[in-house]
Amino acid sequence: MPCRAGRSAPRGAPGAALGAAGSAARGVAGKGGGRRVVLQRVQPAEPLRVRTAAAVPATGSHELTATIKNWNGHGLLLLTGLLPPPRAGRARLEGGPAPPPAAMFAAPLRRARRPVFLAGSLAMATAGRSSPPRRANRLIYERSPYLQQHAHNPVDWYPWGQEAFDKAKQENKLIFLSVGYSTCHWCHVMEEESFKNPEIGEIMSKNFVCIKVDREERPDVDKVYMTFVQATSGGGGWPMSVWLTPDLKPFVGGTYFPPEDSTHHVGFRTVLLHIAEQWRQNKEDLLQSSQRILEVLRSLSRVGTQDRQAAPPAQEVLTTCFQQLSGSYDEDYGGFSQCPKFPTPVNLNFLFTYWALHRTTPEGARALQMSLHTLKMMAHGGIHDHIGQGFHRYSTDRHWHVPHFEKMLYDQGQLAAVYSRAFQISGDEFFADVAADILLYTSRDLGSQAGGFYSAEDADSYPTATSSEKREGAFCVWAAEEVRALLPDPVEGAAEGTTLGDVFMHHYGVKEEGNVSPSKDPHKELQGKNVLIVRSSPELTAARFGLEPAQLSAVLQEGRNRLQAARAQRPRPHLDTKMLASWNGLMISGFAQAGAVLAKQEYVKRAVQAAAFVRRHLVEPGSGRLLRSCYRGEADVVEQSATPIHGFLEDYVFIIQGLFDLYEASLDQSWLEWALQLQHTQDKLFWDPKGFAYFSSEAGDPSLLLRLKDDQDGAEPAANSVTVTNLLRAASYSGHMEWVEKAGQILAAFSERLQKIPLALPEMARATALFHHTLKQVVICGDPQGEDTKEMLRCVHSTFIPNKVLMLADGDRAGFLYRQLPFLSSLERKEGKATAYVCSNFTCSLPVTEPRALQELLCA
Repeated sequence: MPCRAGRSAPRGAPGAALGAAGSAARGVAGKGGGRRVVLQRVQPAEPLRVRTAAAVPATGSHELTATIKNWNGHGLLLLTGLLPPPRAGRARLEGGPAPPPAAMFAAPLRRARRPVFLAGSLAMATAGRSSPPRRANRLIYERSPYLQQHAHNPVDWYPWGQEAFDKAKQENKLIFLSVGYSTCHWCHVMEEESFKNPEIGEIMSKNFVCIKVDREERPDVDKVYMTFVQATSGGGGWPMSVWLTPDLKPFVGGTYFPPEDSTHHVGFRTVLLHIAEQWRQNKEDLLQSSQRILEVLRSLSRVGTQDRQAAPPAQEVLTTCFQQLSGSYDEDYGGFSQCPKFPTPVNLNFLFTYWALHRTTPEGARALQMSLHTLKMMAHGGIHDHIGQGFHRYSTDRHWHVPHFEKMLYDQGQLAAVYSRAFQISGDEFFADVAADILLYTSRDLGSQAGGFYSAEDADSYPTATSSEKREGAFCVWAAEEVRALLPDPVEGAAEGTTLGDVFMHHYGVKEEGNVSPSKDPHKELQGKNVLIVRSSPELTAARFGLEPAQLSAVLQEGRNRLQAARAQRPRPHLDTKMLASWNGLMISGFAQAGAVLAKQEYVKRAVQAAAFVRRHLVEPGSGRLLRSCYRGEADVVEQSATPIHGFLEDYVFIIQGLFDLYEASLDQSWLEWALQLQHTQDKLFWDPKGFAYFSSEAGDPSLLLRLKDDQDGAEPAANSVTVTNLLRAASYSGHMEWVEKAGQILAAFSERLQKIPLALPEMARATALFHHTLKQVVICGDPQGEDTKEMLRCVHSTFIPNKVLMLADGDRAGFLYRQLPFLSSLERKEGKATAYVCSNFTCSLPVTEPRALQELLCA
């Protein structure tokens, strides 16, 4: 039931067993020594032995293990040292029931109750603030919407910072760390059940220093302790609950806890009391255990190479990744699992690149078919909001029908780019329409007046203005009678008595009894409701009702408009108005790429507005360093935290990528110049000169126990994966070939994973191909306002070439690009026409002045 962890983590995913969506990649290899431990109530005298399940790469004797110690009739999992790796198999307590199967550790069904699992900077300091108002805790002073949600809990919450750390040491108390985010359904559940309970709040405040962290604000903190939870349980999720020693070392953790004990679950109240008692009685043992755990975590999280290892061979990596994706592909409904199903833009981008490099082979044709079919099935499904546009987080079933209704900015940005590429490759306007749909939603519902983009919309909302309890999906679902009442008009030309509602309900699968399977609605929140899903092609729907295609299109559009107007009267879901540099970077890419491919200047202008917003509000004055986040304040004024959070690696990587995309769409060299400046800053702050690749966070924060390197592409691509391509583009735009060397070093650092389980890193696998194939520098010499220049640019933008960079040589030899690349001065227009050159390693082809000739060069 928690929102599961892992880079492909379903944000908001409930489940019956722990496991990250990204664990599917690990499951492919069938190896590993990671563990999953199910904690069940036992009699105090009953000896327990724990079997564990492989879910993370094996690390020999460097494994966290667990023993069960009994206390007052309940089992409490405590980590007590190191043992050899267990034999593979599903976790279970000997003599107890086997846990439910979870294929390849994928997230289980929506909202199923989940067993409890225990697993063995720039601080936002609040010191010196005045006492919070009565009935509010310290979180009332924080800017994070998630922390604000907990500001009135009867818990003595602290934000992550020195004040909390000092209190823990001075009072010799354990720390209870709770990590989540504002649109996380199970975070809301645990707050309602436990954190708003005065008795539980008193136990928490009396025995622990309680710290709340917004994982989207502080991904560095989240990743350190999620690494612990995943390494010791084989999975993880949000809300994440971890107990730390006063020096911040974890020793026990889990995800969501129900408030009270039940037959199969230990309640949060019991866990709190038992851990507090263990601290009083076995303090030294816990301290020693926490130190051993930290040492093992350091070993588990080490990524890098100590020698001059070369980047892995591209063809081997590409072939293995393609085979692994092909093996997990759902032939009927698309996607790469049975259920739940995630958009996984990283997989689709890989397949597009694989197709581009193998166009004439059966494997290339299958790669394109898998990607385009997946995108069509997603767009037809309920994961796509047919009324309000945009995409929900993921589908709970293999048909893309019943989603988790949360909408995330990072999904919209990546999917807008992917659907634009699908149009670029196929020429099918269907994909262009979906890209436009995504960008309409993002601009309207997630766009700030200042130019940036908000983070997310919640899955939960009040069904009516007078409702007292929120329900998941309430804003988006429909009863059949609602649809009939909104669409009573007769349809001209159809059989007598046919209404707009009849046509609409047939096309979108609306049923009188509702179309949501009870198995996808265990809490009966969607009973009698319908999630719209395209159940018939336009041709079949038109034929059924005797309509012309154009008439059907108008009927369906009228139906969507009326339902959208009706939905606007419902209470909206919570909007997380935090604005993150990284996710804004992904959205800049989405708008810029769509603008270039679809020839929509309004999209390019929106990307420019977002980039200007980042430069205005998310850059530290003086140093030029990126900041992680900013917030919507009163009257839509953009505000910062009292102590701003500096940007992390992903902030730099996604902004740099967005700026490169924006340069190619707008040809404004100022974006290119800023991107290269940020790349230099990224190198300085995050590069590992010993093991190679980039750390996710800066050095120098004593509150961070580990500096990590993400090794999985998931809901968002790993920062190091995108950086490989960024570095290759940066070298092509600047001539600084040391960036090419760095790209190769990153690939070498991840070489073992790329060769064994490239499915875990499809974006890096894609980048491996670009590294070995060398980027094409497509140079257009011409007047940016000239029609001939625009025609050549349209030719480039209409052709999918994964290994190209585009640049305009406008003749301004004093300009930034000419100063970076002196060879541009030798390239001239022929016969006064816009002229194209295709260069590789700064050696250029013969010039061409016709778009058709340019296209032949690009596809050669």
